[in-house]
Amino acid sequence: MLAQKDRIFTNLFGEESPDLKAAQKRGDWKDTKDFIEKGHEWLIAQVKDSGLRGRGGAGFSTGLKWSFAPKKGEKPHYLVVNADESEPGTCKDRDILRNEPHKLLEGCLIGARAIHANTCYIYIRGEYYNEAVALQKAIDEAYEAKLIGKNACGSGWDLDIYIHRGAGAYICGEETALLESLEGNKGQPRLKPPFPALVGLYGCPTIINNVESIAVVPEILRRGAAWFAGIGKPNNTGTKIFCISGHVNKPCNVEEEMGISLKELIEKHAGGVRGGWDNLLAVIPGGSSVPLIPKSVCDTITMDFDALKAVGTGLGTAGIIVMDKSTDIVAAIARLSYFYKHESCGQCTPCREGTGWLYRIMKRMIKGNARAEEVDQLYNLTKQIEGHTICALGDAAAWPVQGLIKHFKPELLARIEKYQKSHAVSNRNFG
Repeated sequence: MLAQKDRIFTNLFGEESPDLKAAQKRGDWKDTKDFIEKGHEWLIAQVKDSGLRGRGGAGFSTGLKWSFAPKKGEKPHYLVVNADESEPGTCKDRDILRNEPHKLLEGCLIGARAIHANTCYIYIRGEYYNEAVALQKAIDEAYEAKLIGKNACGSGWDLDIYIHRGAGAYICGEETALLESLEGNKGQPRLKPPFPALVGLYGCPTIINNVESIAVVPEILRRGAAWFAGIGKPNNTGTKIFCISGHVNKPCNVEEEMGISLKELIEKHAGGVRGGWDNLLAVIPGGSSVPLIPKSVCDTITMDFDALKAVGTGLGTAGIIVMDKSTDIVAAIARLSYFYKHESCGQCTPCREGTGWLYRIMKRMIKGNARAEEVDQLYNLTKQIEGHTICALGDAAAWPVQGLIKHFKPELLARIEKYQKSHAVSNRNFG
């Protein structure tokens, strides 16, 4: 378990005030000027050496992403923070925005300096009204204290930070759809290349990071890259906020070390599975878009990018959805299929048409109103969607269904057989 002294988000639960004075007492904005004055190469090197991987789902090296920003030229550079937290089961950024906003703002200043940006946009989910208000208050405090704005922290670097509120579209969590929305256009993903690091917001170099990825950077610099790299597992370093929901006794957000076992995480922090560990049916480990894993895998799995990938799922946003044996697992996955059908932007045919097909078939599967061969046809359909769309929403729609078929195919077939038998009896009685 993570030692108390190694926690980065010390006010994650909102036990203290989120305002500037309280944040500074907790260590925020300490030595920030010194970090900025060391220049972009030092900043990028420190983040690279820490092993920090993006906390928004993809797990790409944050320092390496920063290094893609070209040298300062005629075009302005932009830092964009993705706070459009719309993944079902995920609510970690919400608590950072509520209770630790100054960690994010300090990270924005450091990140902006690293990529030569003088403007930062924080794109926040439209439903996060109170969080947007809290964040704007923190921005106002930072401007008043001259921590951001002209000559931020007395470092000679200028940075303006703006909030942009979304309108509740899940697709705008995809980075290029987010940029389209920021520009005032319909939120639809762009073809890549070109990548945002070279051609992003308004056609200018742009780096897009998740809230948590940016918020941990100041503490990495204060304590040193080696400290962060020493927590967790190789290639899966540092701390991570895990969101635990579903059939647990105490749903919560908690900061823990990367590589902690799923069982320990649930039992130590979330009060255990409702009805005990043996009552566990399955877990979605990384937000609703990753494949579920059954109890047999949950018994020993560790919560990190590589271990979860090895068992055919992913850490994603670390939104852990726990399902006990009372769960209708087919209905649960069908509900996710409806979500992805509803949230598809409609730009790509495999996603626009395929997600509708997935949901209609899954809806019938709940009762077993299907033929046995349709289970394999359903799997083939997911493969026609996965990897054939501009963005990963198609993958996100396909993977939950793939996980269901992989681990619960006998349940699907049993429902079909039961349905067919019951209707055969009904038909005989009617005749």
